[in-house]
Amino acid sequence: MEDNKEINEVTNNVENEGEVTLENNSNIKIADDVIAVIAGAAASEVPGVSSMAGGFAGGISEVFSGKKNFAKGIKVEAGEKETRIDVNIIVEYGVRIPDVAFEIQNRVKKAVESMTGLKVLDVNVHVQGVNTDANNVEEMKQDGSNKPE
Repeated sequence: MEDNKEINEVTNNVENEGEVTLENNSNIKIADDVIAVIAGAAASEVPGVSSMAGGFAGGISEVFSGKKNFAKGIKVEAGEKETRIDVNIIVEYGVRIPDVAFEIQNRVKKAVESMTGLKVLDVNVHVQGVNTDANNVEEMKQDGSNKPE
């Protein structure tokens, strides 16, 4: 009980000095890498996305660490209250690219805004390539489908 009284006194003193208020979260800074991981996880779950297109360093770090790098292929420009996100992807052969890009934009915006509280101004999707895995293309030819499984 005495500990709670001390905490309240410290809180009141800090609030009275104007250094920190409990209602004001303006001193919270979310790292660009955190936003990139959120965006990358949301984008990689979209059907039709084969993989994220990242640089050579991103691929090497995945090999050595054994962990999936969700920030791979994501570029973030974050301000105090808003952010812009660029997503670089490789799509599966046979998918309708505008539909995949639109779904990425929606999912990334929703995920980042709900988890960080930042307003997402732009989600720019850059298609860097098409995965034409021979097995995948052959299956599509055989069953007459336009979408990969």
